[in-house]
Amino acid sequence: MSSPLDATTRRLALRVWADWVRPYRWRVAVALVLMGAVALATGAYPLVIDWTFDALAAGDAGWIMLVPPVIVAVTAVRGGLLYAQTVATAWVVNRVVADLQAGLHRHLLSADLAQIQAEATGTLAARFTVDAEAFRNALNRTVTGSVRDSLTVVSLLASMLWLDWLLTLIVLCVYPVAAIPIVRIGTRLRRTAKGLQAGYGGLTAQLQEGLAGARMVKAYRLEDHQAARARAAFDGLRRQSMKAVRIRGALEPMLDVIGGVAVAAVIAFAAWRIGSGTGSVGDFTGFVGALLIAAQPVRALGSLNAALQEGLAAAERLYAVLDRPATIVDRPGATPLGRATGAIAFEGVTFAYRPGLPVLRGLDLAIAPGETVALVGRSGGGKSTILNLLVRLHDVDGGRITVDGRDLRDATIASLRDNLAVVGQDAVLFDDTVAANIAFGRPGATRGEIEAAARAAAAHDFVMALPQGYDTPVGEAGGRLSGGQRQRLAIARAFLRDAPILLLDEATSALDAESEQAVQEALARLATGRTTLVIAHRLSTVRAADRICVVEDGRVIEEGTHAALLARGGRYADLHAIQFAG
Repeated sequence: MSSPLDATTRRLALRVWADWVRPYRWRVAVALVLMGAVALATGAYPLVIDWTFDALAAGDAGWIMLVPPVIVAVTAVRGGLLYAQTVATAWVVNRVVADLQAGLHRHLLSADLAQIQAEATGTLAARFTVDAEAFRNALNRTVTGSVRDSLTVVSLLASMLWLDWLLTLIVLCVYPVAAIPIVRIGTRLRRTAKGLQAGYGGLTAQLQEGLAGARMVKAYRLEDHQAARARAAFDGLRRQSMKAVRIRGALEPMLDVIGGVAVAAVIAFAAWRIGSGTGSVGDFTGFVGALLIAAQPVRALGSLNAALQEGLAAAERLYAVLDRPATIVDRPGATPLGRATGAIAFEGVTFAYRPGLPVLRGLDLAIAPGETVALVGRSGGGKSTILNLLVRLHDVDGGRITVDGRDLRDATIASLRDNLAVVGQDAVLFDDTVAANIAFGRPGATRGEIEAAARAAAAHDFVMALPQGYDTPVGEAGGRLSGGQRQRLAIARAFLRDAPILLLDEATSALDAESEQAVQEALARLATGRTTLVIAHRLSTVRAADRICVVEDGRVIEEGTHAALLARGGRYADLHAIQFAG
């Protein structure tokens, strides 16, 4: 049997305190003082009750007249303190959870691409919702329960000891018995909570996947299949949730029974005293009142371990993400690259996404400043990997990549990426305005600079035709714009960035002929005076490149101009013949 304060729990609790709660320790202190005041006010109730019955028994009319205003005063003071304590505690808890969510988001933004892609987006999103909410509830219950309820019980015990120390000892012999099953239930609940939270993450990922692929689902009539998958996931969550309910639901009846045993023991002992003539009913009224008032905080403390274990399960899942170290980081001694001239060299580069399955095998490629080089070849040959390595989304396994003669790993990542502009097949737009999406290329750019970039990308005219011009929201993923419009905004972003190295990854492959022509003209203007690396499957889009490199099996197998490669009759000529047959 593990204790609710076992080594793992203590380490996790101390870490949560050090990482997230400690910065707000003074606010925590205020909340604790308020909790203590609430506990003292609660402990005053049974004393007032006892004094009242004593006054009634003695016929003290003066004290009896004071009882109503005293009760109102005690109630009002406790109510005001309780409100202040609730607000103070909620401020700390919500601030801590917001900081945790922001820290988790920041960590994911700086994490290695491979780490992010290893988990479904919906599963990661559940960390910010399901896990964070479980952590919030546990933190709120823990702070309130472990302090306010504990202090309230202590205050009431003090009142009970003042009223009758022997009856208090009887009560103290009964309640500790509850600790054993409470700990067992908490341990089981922690395991169940981890499974339930993982289930919510999986379900979120599945629903997101199904809705994102709605077009394909409808086209292939997969509605019934997707509905069955979702129903199975819903049923799995229902079973996990019911398991947690059954475990959690056992606590309240157990605590009620133990509370009933305590009350019964007190009444039996009191009855014996009254029967033997050593006590009266009035002697026990305040004590029984204190015992009944203590029932609620004792019940809360009994269920505290369950809430704590659910929160710890959430904290473990959150820290599982936060503790993944990034491997793509600045090495010690890395210095800023400065504005590059654009000379790029791949020297014997090897790389594998998975051990034993190499993608690049001793790749050698040199690109001169201002040169436009196109990478072509069959899918899976390593073309996109070359771009990913240049951006340092991954690091090479062997060999090196240099820019202006400097190994990429000797330069800071920020300075390297400041020298790069990327335009991909899918223009990544955020649910913000047109101007904001262009400005991501250079945060802080003026409206005039944004519009100049849009004009260079042949985007200004269609932007001005939008309902709010540059202030028009583009919708989620740019859904309110056509493919060609989204791509021209991505090009405008690259113009605004004004980087010396331009990376184009299938930038026109998803466009119709008319849009492709407009985008190609904008790309040609963008590439002028920059070192440009182009990936393309449609060979018609790279004829004008200074050099075309055919990449297969992780190597450059032939290179030259379009005309020279056709004349050679090698692999490029074969690809060209296949694409333009007939």
